[in-house]
Amino acid sequence: MSDSSNAVPGSLCLLIGPVGAGKTTLGRRLAAQQPAVFLDLDTWMVRFFGDDVRPATGVMGWYLERRARCVAGLWSVASEIASVGSRVVLELGLVRAAERLAMYEKAQLEGLPLTIRLVDASREVRRKRVEQRNANAGAFTQVVPAEMFELASDAWEPPSEAERDAWGILDA
Repeated sequence: MSDSSNAVPGSLCLLIGPVGAGKTTLGRRLAAQQPAVFLDLDTWMVRFFGDDVRPATGVMGWYLERRARCVAGLWSVASEIASVGSRVVLELGLVRAAERLAMYEKAQLEGLPLTIRLVDASREVRRKRVEQRNANAGAFTQVVPAEMFELASDAWEPPSEAERDAWGILDA
């Protein structure tokens, strides 16, 4: 966050949900309505690492290392934008409760007004959306192979009632 003591904090809207739920669609719509800057993990992953050759083995470790770098970079940019008084809609692919909690606490520590929106849909609806997105992939579209969709869906930890209550999570 900027060290300017005169900066007026903007706001941060954090989108959470499983793969294919519609977070990017909602993020773009919210950014246009507010107005706000929309930042999403998938776009950065494709821009920075889309042409990288994936290893034959250890692809998950390869991916997670790059994902961690993108999340750190996105957070830094989002924090700077919000610290100068602008709104940010941020989607970081936070599938685990512990990583979401870390981001909530980071926003709190930085004094950023935080709204959290949960975007969800049934696994079958999400699978169809991802298949359609893959078939019509454009520039900077994250293609999600079927096996990765299943792994990511299995990894998703929906917010508990305690998480929802503690952080005021809104259904999108």
